[in-house]
Amino acid sequence: MDLTTILALLGESWWREWWAWGMLAALMGILELIVPGYIFLGFSIAATAMAGIFLIGEPVAGWLPEGLPALALVFAVLSILSWVALRLMFRLPRGQVKTFDYDINE
Repeated sequence: MDLTTILALLGESWWREWWAWGMLAALMGILELIVPGYIFLGFSIAATAMAGIFLIGEPVAGWLPEGLPALALVFAVLSILSWVALRLMFRLPRGQVKTFDYDINE
């Protein structure tokens, strides 16, 4: 079974539904809890933004492209922007070095 057959069985417009992006956001949030590091959190924020866009509806979602590859590109750009924002928010202040005063093995 190839990808086009699977997409035909699922229906072609499922990626333009808010609940699909909401489920992806929840899945990425759970993965972030399992594998911390702000990687999946960026994906989760982008998927939440996509769900919000489709939940608002036609006034906002009307400017989005129709096909899955184009929506994946929008999702990728939102993911990169959210990851960069997270890196800027949670970085160390300039000139500060992380030091440890104790050893957990002692």
